[in-house]
Amino acid sequence: MSAPTHRFLSLGAGVQSSTLLLLAAQGEIPGFDAAIFADTSWEPAAVYRHLDRLTGIAERAGIEVVRVSTGDIRADALDPAHRFASMPLFTLGPNGERGMARRQCTSEYKIKPIKAEVRRRLGYPHPARMPAGVVAEMAIGISLDEIGRARDADVGYMRNVFPLLDLGWRRDDCLRYLHQQGLGDTPRSSCVGCPFHDDGFWLALRENSPQEWAQAVAFDHAIRNGSARANAEGHPLRGQFFLHRQRVPLDQVVLRPRPQPSDTPGCGPWTCPHDAPVSVMGHGEVA
Repeated sequence: MSAPTHRFLSLGAGVQSSTLLLLAAQGEIPGFDAAIFADTSWEPAAVYRHLDRLTGIAERAGIEVVRVSTGDIRADALDPAHRFASMPLFTLGPNGERGMARRQCTSEYKIKPIKAEVRRRLGYPHPARMPAGVVAEMAIGISLDEIGRARDADVGYMRNVFPLLDLGWRRDDCLRYLHQQGLGDTPRSSCVGCPFHDDGFWLALRENSPQEWAQAVAFDHAIRNGSARANAEGHPLRGQFFLHRQRVPLDQVVLRPRPQPSDTPGCGPWTCPHDAPVSVMGHGEVA
């Protein structure tokens, strides 16, 4: 097995990956050539503020934080001319059938740009052929309580490693460490308009970030009958689409927040806690 020539961090800017970046910056684990953040362009403002804070810490330690992107997930979904990678929207069929659309957004907007950046830094940007034996280590923030998500890379030029598993750390250990470092307010990573948000998130967004709440409400209204492209091509999908599991307009939802355990993870590139749902209503995905 070839020795890795580079070492990168998949930086989602959530609890676990932030912990890894700080540990590396302080020399407690091996450092990184770069920490790669895949930007969907619709993360909560709190995530971008935290990412700026992490970037300063990393730069002082000689670690580059690079932001990569394949586009603006919100704008792309509403653009009739753009191919839309489907989001796991809640669906309501014409006869009351309930389901969800297939999730492709994590792969398209997070994993794809990270892989492209790794290839570029290895010297073989797509579509160049990657020679055998060229390998980069990719550190992923999976803690012991999420060990079932730890998987080998699906490409030969990356080798996934899991430093938190080596340390035997759980998410609570990461939270304690971040608190000790003055970063106890580290947010969960996610898109503003992610259908997997709980009522606590939606309520906090409505009360504390009215501009982002308005964006989510407008987006929810705009995707009611499928993506803009589906309608523009004359193929509107059967049924309706919603951001909230109650399958009513977001601004009409009666929000009932419940306490969430501290070990509830966010959505990192390789660590989204939600399995891809099966699509319904006779369609493979939201076009």
